[in-house]
This record gives sequence, structure tokens and C-alpha cells, in this order.
Amino acid sequence: MHVAQWVTVALGVLAALVTVVSLFPGSHWSVRLWDFPRVQIGFLAAAAGIAYTVFFFDRDALEWAFLAAMAATTLWQAYKIFPYTPAASKQVQRSTIGSIKGRSLETRRHPSFRLLITNVLMENTRHDLLLRVIEDAAPDVVLAVETDAAWAKGLEPLKRTYPHRLEQPQENYYGMMLYSRLPLVEARCEFLVQDDIPSMHAVLELPGGVHVSLHGIHPRPPEPIRDQDSTPRDAELVIMGKIIGDEEDRPTVVCGDLNDVAWSPTSELFIRLSGLLDPRRGRGFFNSYNAKNPFFRYPLDHVFHSNDFRLVELRRLSRIGSDHYPMLIELSYEPDAEVAQPEPEKEPGDEERAEDRLEAQAEAAATGDDRPGRE
Repeated sequence: MHVAQWVTVALGVLAALVTVVSLFPGSHWSVRLWDFPRVQIGFLAAAAGIAYTVFFFDRDALEWAFLAAMAATTLWQAYKIFPYTPAASKQVQRSTIGSIKGRSLETRRHPSFRLLITNVLMENTRHDLLLRVIEDAAPDVVLAVETDAAWAKGLEPLKRTYPHRLEQPQENYYGMMLYSRLPLVEARCEFLVQDDIPSMHAVLELPGGVHVSLHGIHPRPPEPIRDQDSTPRDAELVIMGKIIGDEEDRPTVVCGDLNDVAWSPTSELFIRLSGLLDPRRGRGFFNSYNAKNPFFRYPLDHVFHSNDFRLVELRRLSRIGSDHYPMLIELSYEPDAEVAQPEPEKEPGDEERAEDRLEAQAEAAATGDDRPGRE
């Protein structure tokens, strides 16, 4: 074999291998890490198959097997990401209600709201860039994560126009700040899984008196540097999904940096448990991370909502010096949307899968294995 032929085969085998690894249900980072780059893996397999066919193919049986593996790998990865391409059917309908951008609360006649979510990157000092983006986007609600004391100070100008707030600055990359023009009927900070990972839970009052449950979360990610698996992240998403699916009886929104992609097994389980919809389905990936690397970007910053909302606007905003892009969404509360937007249905075994994740977190917490570096 020529060197180029060996390289082509090696890259193709690597793409097939990590695809198979991603099929396993384990929570170790070496397994769950491969949920993220499905686009890149699919392109790698397709490129390896095409290159081998054009330059090296001699119709040998092993070569046929290699090409079949490349085709299967490409098709599987395409199958997983296809629902988030514009070619797929949309899960959330477009609203015919016009945007409320720039309109005061007093002049609104329809219960819509604009939400901006952003991971600011704790050591980022460009507070001015975020303030500028917020001013231009004119959201009613802002959820910022990775906020520390410096960010709390840098965002103080928001207090003039966002009188309702919930603040939990922290120095561990998991601080969280919620700013709202809309009244907060309820607002609390909870620690659902770990005592240093907060989540925020509020009830917004929209014009017309409609109450909306808003949940902001930012669980720990799986990552190799500190040997952190996905157990606490998976448990937090399961807990949130079960709370919404079992208890919520009002319009609901879950948002934040979930440190997960929408096509992962855990996110798919969360959607089925909660019954929430993903407005990106049929519209695109809306990759929010990594803003500093155009070749490896994934949709980590999410907004899921109940089926009584239609979509007015969804877009990725300008860079703010962080490794995440801010995301903006405008939702219109329209109860009649429920007919055309059915909730995702649970699959057999979902409750057992949820309990397995909660039990795994309980066991990891008892031994300290749910902490980075096995602290």
C-alpha cells in the first residue's frame, strides 16, 4: 500500500470505530465524547470512502468491506443529525404574530417574549460586547452562565432596564445570572445534583397575565482533561425532564448551556421525559460552541419549550469574546398550537433508563467519582 492509501484507510477505520463506540450506553467521556462531532465524523467517513474509490479501488473483497463500512458510517451519522437540517420537517411552527422587538410591555397585546441565553466564559472581560449585543437584540429575559463576581459587576448597567433579577455569581465556571423585564412571580436558585452547580427556576408573567415556567441549567460536561464523565450531566437532565413531565401544568421553557448536543441519547431522553419541543428541528444546527474554532462547532446552548408556543425568531448572535455565541429566541404563546405540535412520546424503557442514570449519579456522588479529576 502507498502511504496515502494507508492514511485514507486509517482515517476511515477511525471514523467507523468512534461511531461504534458512540452506540454504547456508558457515561465515560471516552464514549459520550463521540456524540458531539457527528457532522465531522460523517464527512470524514464519506471523504475516506470517496478518496479510496477514486484513487485506490481494485475490487478486492476487503476493499468492498471497507467501502461498505464507510457507507454505513456516513449514513448512520447522517441519520442522527438529519432532523436538525433544513431538509427535515419542522417540529415547531412559525408564528404569524409579528415580533415584539422594541415594543414596551405596556403596548403589547399578545403574550410573547424574547429570551437571550449566553455562556460568557468566566475569564472573558469583554462585558461591553455582551451589553452591546443585549441592547441590539432587545430581549425581555437574559440568562448568562459562567458568571463570577467580575461579571456581576460588569453587567450592573442591566439593572436599569431589567428590574427583576436572580443572581448566583460563582468562581467555578458555573455561576448564573437571570435578568428580566417581565415580572418574576417566583424565582429561586436550586442545586439539583451537585452543591456547586446551580440551576435557576422562575415563573415569568407575560403581558395578559400568562405565567411561564422558565428553567435555566448548566450541568457539568464530560471531558477528558480532568477525567470527567457524563454522569452528573445526565442525571440533571433526567431530573429536569421528570419534573416537567410529571409536574408542570403551565407553559414551560428550559434553556442554557446543557453541555450536550440535541442528538445525544441523554438529550433525546430528556425531550421524551419532558414532552418539550426543539425549535431547531427542521431549521438547522445553530452551533453555539466553539466560537473560536470554525471546524469544530456544536449546538450546546439550547432552548426547549412546551407545545403551546410558536416560533417568531431564532438566531445566533454576534461574538462577545467568549467561546460560545449568544442565542436569541422569540416565542409566541398560542394554545391552539398544541393540536399541530404534539408532544414527543415516551418510548418503552424510558423510565428505566432515567432511573439508571439517577442511580449512577447517586453511586458516583457516594464515592466522589462525580467530580472532576475524581476529587
